[in-house]
Amino acid sequence: MSNPALSTPDAQLDLRGTPCPINFVRTKLRLEQMAPGSLLEVWLDPGEPIEQVPDSLTMAGYRIEQIEDRTGFFAILVRRPAS
Repeated sequence: MSNPALSTPDAQLDLRGTPCPINFVRTKLRLEQMAPGSLLEVWLDPGEPIEQVPDSLTMAGYRIEQIEDRTGFFAILVRRPAS
């Protein structure tokens, strides 16, 4: 059963194969284009991307709502602040 607190992402960004820090920069740029309060799903490779990008986004003021380990990659849900 899915968590009712989590809604369907407003957009999705596939960054598999994208190296650090480019994946963080692309995620941040995409979030800045979205409406406040929007939810973005980002696909990241294992290793450095999943270790670095969520922490970098949190430090930049975004909220990581979920990290899901999928087959061969990770999906994170990132919320743009409402204000």
